Amino acid sequence: MQQYFVNGKAEKLVTITDKDTVKHMFQVMRLTDGDEVVLVFEDGVKHLAKVSDSAAHQFELVEELADNVEMPVQVTIASGFPKGDKLDLVTQKATELGASAIWAFPADWSVVKWDGKKLAKKEEKLAKIALGAAEQSKRNRVPNVTLFEKKADFVAQLSAFDKIFIAYEETAKAGELSALARELKTVKEGDKLLFIFGPEGGISPKEIEAFEQAGGIKVGLGPRIMRTETAPLYALSAVSYALEMAQ
Repeated sequence: MQQYFVNGKAEKLVTITDKDTVKHMFQVMRLTDGDEVVLVFEDGVKHLAKVSDSAAHQFELVEELADNVEMPVQVTIASGFPKGDKLDLVTQKATELGASAIWAFPADWSVVKWDGKKLAKKEEKLAKIALGAAEQSKRNRVPNVTLFEKKADFVAQLSAFDKIFIAYEETAKAGELSALARELKTVKEGDKLLFIFGPEGGISPKEIEAFEQAGGIKVGLGPRIMRTETAPLYALSAVSYALEMAQ
């Protein structure tokens, strides 16, 4: 059954006003009166709804659904600006794997340089990718997407997290394989976790120092060295296994 995210609060009758959503519902999917879909509102609660007036793009809520597939913790993925469209892939797959937010920042060793105008356009594109992936994977919430123009603005956000993990290539090379598993055992429901990943060139020593001063913990992600777009997906999978499946 198709799922759509709707702005606002749940009411008995809901009129869809977002142009992209209306187009997908009534032109692409050709919904007609009586057809049923799942609508998810800003509170993250899903509702079974049926089309009451297709011409007016109006739905009637049938029942509230208990389905909740969100992680027991909030996981933010933060990547140094990578090359090309790698952030597109990370955003789509991280959403499917349960991330609550996807961030990116200009790392010391990032090759790409994005100014404010390019960042705004890229952020808008990624937000649409996250929305589509959240609908496809039946999420209760759409991850927040934020691209920081200045690294200092990103660093200023670090104090908001309960745990900060720095995915550091040199840590993995040195054979450190237990820190992530050990730390995940101490995580409590509702905790806010941040994973920081470098761009293709990795995380610079100055950045490691700054992240550690903010409370970050260097962790290895297994014995193999991963690409910048692969590592976030590994981390999310590890969190899901530890907190959702191995309980």
